[in-house]
Amino acid sequence: MSSRTDPSRRRPSTSSAPVRPGASFRAAVYAIVRRIPPGRVMSYGQVALVAGLPRAARAVGGALHLLAGESDVPWHRVVNRHGLISTRCPEHSMWVQAERLRAEGVVVDDTLQCDIEQYRWWPDRAALADLRLAPEILAALDAYIARAERGREE
Repeated sequence: MSSRTDPSRRRPSTSSAPVRPGASFRAAVYAIVRRIPPGRVMSYGQVALVAGLPRAARAVGGALHLLAGESDVPWHRVVNRHGLISTRCPEHSMWVQAERLRAEGVVVDDTLQCDIEQYRWWPDRAALADLRLAPEILAALDAYIARAERGREE
């Protein structure tokens, strides 16, 4: 009898509940978005980069889409890379997002765009340390933030 069919040879389960695919990524996204201060925004790509998956901007949008309406995650503080509100979710409408951002002092124009460079937020080193990121992710973030700051100075 193989270990697949013999219950006495199976390894004990290490968790009591099944883990949904992508659950740890979603948890990372929510932890990052919760840190965005009122009146500031991050792009989907920024959140993905800080979460350690720099090409997963769409997955960030998918994670935010799964939030319940009464969630404590400030999903409205995430916009696309151009500063446009790009949600198409009926539960998290673009009009509600614009209203919430305006209530926090973010200027959102009639085309549902904000000046992302003016309102963009990056987590500081303490926030990044709290997220327990891998050293290579921290190095990549430092390089990216330094490059972005040099670009603003020119």
